[in-house]
Amino acid sequence: MTWWIASGCAIAGWAVAAPVAGQALTVDAPPSLDWAAERVMGVDWSQLGDALMLAGLEMPARIEVVLIAENDVRAVHTPRWIVGIALPPTRVEIVPERTASYPYGSIESVVRHEVAHLALSSRAGDYDLPRWFHEGVAVAVEGGWGMADQVRLLGAIASGPPIEELGRLFGTGERPDSARAYLLATALVDYIRRQHGASVPGAVAAQVADGVPFAQAFLAQTGESVDEATAGAWGSYLRWTNRIVAIVNPSSVWTAILVLAVIAFMVQRRRRADRRRQWDDEEV
Repeated sequence: MTWWIASGCAIAGWAVAAPVAGQALTVDAPPSLDWAAERVMGVDWSQLGDALMLAGLEMPARIEVVLIAENDVRAVHTPRWIVGIALPPTRVEIVPERTASYPYGSIESVVRHEVAHLALSSRAGDYDLPRWFHEGVAVAVEGGWGMADQVRLLGAIASGPPIEELGRLFGTGERPDSARAYLLATALVDYIRRQHGASVPGAVAAQVADGVPFAQAFLAQTGESVDEATAGAWGSYLRWTNRIVAIVNPSSVWTAILVLAVIAFMVQRRRRADRRRQWDDEEV
């Protein structure tokens, strides 16, 4: 079933406001995923538009969200940890039953993440951008990261991986490598935006759209190379960790980190269970 909304009008029984003025949204879902389609329609599109604008990006004028059931052949032949994919210029495909997979936490967060990819691709004029840049910006627009991510990051940056390592991690196709790559990409983009302005992703992408190579556009907008920014990001996070260790007994610090990680994991599991029960109730 396909649901369509634009300019405040609704078709097929849906009575919802348009996401943002001048934007068209379609949600295509089988009957078994009507509950997920309703969640997509309920995304705070105004908030997403503000987050995109802050990053120097614009909301796509048209968005097509395709929801895929877990038993659909398209999902069966896709690794289970892959939840969504953006297919510029307008299409987003999501497997709603996988939305608890890292780095996502809900259908809404997946939608925000994938729409950010569409917006960034559009800003770059469909020229290629590094995977780490795409994912780091998408996580930032989606809503950033929490304490559990910060704890995971401590181990991910311990070796001070070069920027090439992010590309390798994203390319292995393995879930642990991908999770680590998401963490590193998010930390790097977070550092870049704090150092050079929140809108720098859009500024870099705009130069790429003019035919400027990414590395050159990045240097022009930030005043440093990607390698220099990478070293600065890892150094920043490691200095923060070292300050804590210098103030508190090291063994106590790592014990606390372990406890926080366990608590974060348990809270996340509880939220997922509650969310699944809510979905089950909605389907009844």
